Amino acid sequence: MAAELVEAKNMVMSFRVSDLQMLLGFVGRSKSGLKHELVTRALQLVQFDCSPELFKKIKELYETRYAKKSAEPGPQPHRPLDPLTMHSAYDRASTVPRTPLSGPNIDYPVLYGKYLNGLGRLPTKTLKPEVRLVKLPFFNMLDELLKPTELVPQNSEKLQESPCIFALTPRQVELIRNSRELQPGVKAVQVVLRICYSDASCPQEDQYPPNIAVKVNHSYCSVPGYYPSNKPGVEPKRPCRPINLTHLMYLSSATNRITVTWGNYGKSYSVALYLVRQLTSAELLQRLRTIGVKHPELCKALVKEKLRLDPDSEIATTGVRVSLICPLVKMRLSVPCRAETCAHLQCFDAVFYLQMNEKKPTWLCPVCDKPAPYDQLIIDGLLSKILSECEDADEIEYLVDGSWCPIRTEKERSCSPQGPILVLGTSDASGLLPTPSVNGGSGGTLGSVSSGAASVGSVENGKPGTDVVDLTLDSSSSSEEDDEEEDEDEDEEGPRPKRRCPFQKGLVPAC
Repeated sequence: MAAELVEAKNMVMSFRVSDLQMLLGFVGRSKSGLKHELVTRALQLVQFDCSPELFKKIKELYETRYAKKSAEPGPQPHRPLDPLTMHSAYDRASTVPRTPLSGPNIDYPVLYGKYLNGLGRLPTKTLKPEVRLVKLPFFNMLDELLKPTELVPQNSEKLQESPCIFALTPRQVELIRNSRELQPGVKAVQVVLRICYSDASCPQEDQYPPNIAVKVNHSYCSVPGYYPSNKPGVEPKRPCRPINLTHLMYLSSATNRITVTWGNYGKSYSVALYLVRQLTSAELLQRLRTIGVKHPELCKALVKEKLRLDPDSEIATTGVRVSLICPLVKMRLSVPCRAETCAHLQCFDAVFYLQMNEKKPTWLCPVCDKPAPYDQLIIDGLLSKILSECEDADEIEYLVDGSWCPIRTEKERSCSPQGPILVLGTSDASGLLPTPSVNGGSGGTLGSVSSGAASVGSVENGKPGTDVVDLTLDSSSSSEEDDEEEDEDEDEEGPRPKRRCPFQKGLVPAC
């Protein structure tokens, strides 16, 4: 089957425009467009929808065409070779029957309409390593529509344009149309454009060139802008992410034209197109819970390893404290998580960590500030068990034998009085609160103030008012003698400071 597929591709590449139009009309596809567009559609048919009837039709067109060529007498006049029919010209010059070209001679995946930088010809085979992009956790790649291809400047201008023409297969169109919507107008299955530095030494992160603009067919696509910087002298940063092109593309057999405008300032960039399925933080959390839980016994062994006595150390570690509060949101952990490469036992909450990276991907551990990518995250099974068993503590301590104990802090003491509080009764007709009797009698004294001249507080509109002392009532003989003694003291020693009511307004301690 693979040999027949290669043979069919070689036949299609040798066809003229009329042959391509007849082949596309046979399967009900569009026959309009330039020759390289017709070749693209025909190769896609061979690659994804090749049936015995289609293969028979390709072979019939090929044999008919070369039968006519063999009947033509005399040499043909010299004319420039069409780049896409170079192999057929080579066959016409030969008197022996045409043999299929071997697979490694032609990089077929590059021929499926992916003509970048305006070059409608076969790309030359190079031995330099290919550029790779880092894997993004929130994007599950379904198909590679265009391999990372370098943006080559066409002239000495600072602003360059690089076009790319390709078409989606019926299967890809169906995947996009049937995918669910993450939000109104945003499909889960998308065609995304990724740009990075042309560096093949290691997988590259997304990086935009200066003055970037992306045009899909006849409309410009929005590109993430710069983050404003509040620090003086610090340039604003731009989040470089995959650019979703789906909403501007033709979801049919028609070809799509993408034009990347970029600034040529010395650095080399590569672009790639992928068909991806975008995932949510909830889906990544579910996947982590399925395949990323570390068994409690393995976590316990890790604790013992951390607390193992070092004979060269003068200080013996007998325990290590771990907080049950997430350092990200200062809330109790629900799904304790950390990176496999982290050296600490402290965990953070996987729910909030994934949500934060969904909005602004950094993938840095909030505890040690080191890289914590998704494929290195683990859920601590031991700490998950501790969280379910210890609900009244916010911190625990691991011991050398792998056991643990909760650490409970003392509650802050209340600032209210220690004894119970007696609230004075309701106000009388005059609006004043009656004086209670501490000794139990109705006419007893309260402290040094008589029952007839008590200091009380009025309550107006639910708020305590000013202290009121009724001085119009008759005083007892003992109170008159006290007043006379106070007057004499004032004459000898000067005025004494005014007395204040020793009780709060409206409140009296019960002890």
